[in-house]
Amino acid sequence: MQDHLVQAGRTDAGFVSFYGIVRRMSTELHARLTRLVDQINTIIVGKHTQVSDSVACLLAGGHLLIEDVPGVGKTTLAQALSVSLGMRFSRVQFTADLMPSDLTGVSVYERSREAFVFHPGPVFAQVLLADEINRAGPKTQSALLEAMEEHQVTVEGETRALPSPFFVIATQNPSDQLGTYPLPESQLDRFLMCITLGYPDRASERSLLSGRDRREAIETLEPVMKPAELLAAQAAVRQVHAAEPLLDYLQDLIAATRSGRWFVEGLSPRAGIAVLRAAKARALLARRDYVAPDDIQAILPQAIAHRLVPVAGSGRGRLEQVRAMIDSVPLP
Repeated sequence: MQDHLVQAGRTDAGFVSFYGIVRRMSTELHARLTRLVDQINTIIVGKHTQVSDSVACLLAGGHLLIEDVPGVGKTTLAQALSVSLGMRFSRVQFTADLMPSDLTGVSVYERSREAFVFHPGPVFAQVLLADEINRAGPKTQSALLEAMEEHQVTVEGETRALPSPFFVIATQNPSDQLGTYPLPESQLDRFLMCITLGYPDRASERSLLSGRDRREAIETLEPVMKPAELLAAQAAVRQVHAAEPLLDYLQDLIAATRSGRWFVEGLSPRAGIAVLRAAKARALLARRDYVAPDDIQAILPQAIAHRLVPVAGSGRGRLEQVRAMIDSVPLP
């Protein structure tokens, strides 16, 4: 950039000083993001890709769905992330009898004030863990829709803003387990990414067996970023450049989902925008100020598989179908 200023005749001290400030800010941001990912990796061992995807989802301003069997570290990941960011954390265990007001809050009459006073529910946090979200009924699941999309909730006719930043991490058990309800498509579409942690490899599991309890380890963590710094990082994601050929490639992939060859229904424009945001966040984590095709390819399965249904007779699961589709679309 400094060379471009010289070529353009813009060599005055003010411009050079401004460039130095921007470069230092970028270096500090990347250093903090690296420390954030590294610290979470000390808690969620052997899952580097999933940790990076979770941080990218947060940087992109989206929400994360984790689908897996109980006990593989879904709740631990959410707690480690919130502590590492110094953000207010709230956990809700979703059950069949959970009501929307249990999530959003309720007004209670207080005799001392002779008035109804609103008591905020657990959704008024910066990181909300919706644990086993598919064990609650559709009415309670839908109570999250406004919060996730608009960062606000409407209770008793009054709209209340949620804290900023606001990040939902929801976990769901496999749909073949007892007591689960399928999430509606409209709610699945609100999750920027869906990931699976899976079982640890042998070396990682030995580390878990012989090391400290993960809950005790989380208590020793120190925040590596402040909420204001996270908001700055999210703003930096929006400044990551996506070249025209890259956008052509993304549109080709979106068109492939709508062709009828791979999926019953294709991606919506909102989903395409979400994919681009996630790719920009991945590029920022890789210390780049531009999106590469590799970013799109790496993030696409986690960003779209949960939104799509493979055509009948494909013989593949959602993730495998997305990867096969990616292989069929030429690179720019």
